[in-house]
Amino acid sequence: MNKAIGHRFHAILVDNGCLRKDEATMVLKRLRDDCGIDLHCVDASERFLNLLKGVTDPEQKRKIIGGTFIDVFQEEADRIERDVGKCEFLLQGTLYPDVIESISYKGPSATIKTHHNVGGLPATMKLKLIEPLRELFKDEVRELGLALGIDEMSVWRHPFPGPGLAIRILGEVTAERVKILQEADAIVIDELWKSGHYRKIGQAFVVLLPVKSVGVMGDGRTYENVACVRCVETTDYMTADFYHLPYEVMDSMSSRVINEVRGINRLCYDISSKPPATIEWE
Repeated sequence: MNKAIGHRFHAILVDNGCLRKDEATMVLKRLRDDCGIDLHCVDASERFLNLLKGVTDPEQKRKIIGGTFIDVFQEEADRIERDVGKCEFLLQGTLYPDVIESISYKGPSATIKTHHNVGGLPATMKLKLIEPLRELFKDEVRELGLALGIDEMSVWRHPFPGPGLAIRILGEVTAERVKILQEADAIVIDELWKSGHYRKIGQAFVVLLPVKSVGVMGDGRTYENVACVRCVETTDYMTADFYHLPYEVMDSMSSRVINEVRGINRLCYDISSKPPATIEWE
């Protein structure tokens, strides 16, 4: 889009308070500084986290986040109109698996979970929607990205859900729990890169569970959170098998997370496939 319409393309990065560790900084560097895209970051983290207080139902989380995203986009469109002129279209990177899980599209299919960018747009939204990737799977999008000359680090980056870490924190989302998960997630991704497994995996992340367990640190007793690592092999993201991660990599992950992340004293590994489990936990 940036190549197609140049300065008329205004990209918006919404920091909803549930991004990965240093995510906003890295995205700004990659897209704005390195690629020359007119990218503006909106820090709406406090706004999102306040709306998520006390919410534990995953569908409600998704709808709150999706609705607030649209509100922020509309506010930014109004700002752009004031600054540079008419803003008419909203571009989204919706993929076909998002559509299939959210609504029945081109045939019978059940709603698995609501994606913020599918079927959740209010009738009052002034912007017209453009979704050029809506009928493509992730592997097809990667082929397209490579053909367009996008750098491999960006092309092979694992998918990250619109609601972010909010649906990887089971139960209530708080700033403290987001911080704990950010630290654990960063360690796991780092270990996957160092061990050479990141590119072999379709998606990898950590889930923070609403469960605590007893542990021992030094001579003391701990009662802290349980986290779970999820790594899957897939190309189309419609089906997936859990990735057979070597024990020595699991060992390194567990040792680092438990010793470096205050608030976690037990790390598990998810060995479910899709179906029947979904890739994300919520």
